[in-house]
Amino acid sequence: MVVWLALLLFQQQILDLPETERNPYTSAADVAQGKKLFGGRCAGCHGPNGDGGKGANLAVPQLANAGTDRALYRVIRYGIPETEMPGFLMSPREIWQVAAFVRGLGRIEAGPARGDAVRGAELARGKGGCLKCHAVGTEGGRMGPALSDVGAKRSPAHLRNKLLKPESELPDDFRLVQLTAKDGRKISGVRLNEDTWSIQVRDFSDKFHSFWKQDLVETKVEKRTPMPSYQGLMTGEELDNVVAYLTSLRGNR
Repeated sequence: MVVWLALLLFQQQILDLPETERNPYTSAADVAQGKKLFGGRCAGCHGPNGDGGKGANLAVPQLANAGTDRALYRVIRYGIPETEMPGFLMSPREIWQVAAFVRGLGRIEAGPARGDAVRGAELARGKGGCLKCHAVGTEGGRMGPALSDVGAKRSPAHLRNKLLKPESELPDDFRLVQLTAKDGRKISGVRLNEDTWSIQVRDFSDKFHSFWKQDLVETKVEKRTPMPSYQGLMTGEELDNVVAYLTSLRGNR
């Protein structure tokens, strides 16, 4: 039954997609309207300028899940499965208008990051302690999100704000949690994943735990982050250097 429902949904998506591969609504008026629609529906996650927040940075030359205009239309209309990206019920023209605005974001220069990336790498490994919790490639910890391609996802302004005000944006898959099991065990750590029936956590000794929710008596999700603010811990020049280093991290791009 589930398989048939999935097939029907897939068929509906195929029938609902436009035949054209290229966006037919790219005039200045369409882009302006797309900006308004983006501000009401997308900016809450992706930021008003599309340079990232809770959602991905869209101000990049190539979008990972939308290499073509038609693919971008599909992402806006139906979202991305198993992610927080939802689909939006809009008219075809409105979807194309949002797509036109999003495409333009990749042509916006975010501005070069000030500072010395080489010195920033030294600070991230040393004084900043970033790699105690975050990984760059195969180096570093796993308590926080990996940073290997953070420069392709986040603007310099966003990265600086995150260093100064880490509580301003908390990723849902790295929230601090406290669990109490029916057998008396108490686990504190970072939530890696959670669904209707289970939750997975990595504790502060880097041990992985998975629980069925029926085996828990209490689950507390905290509204704070283990990441410290670097306000006062680093000079302005040091912050510039760390941001320059993080901006340079673009994975295999």
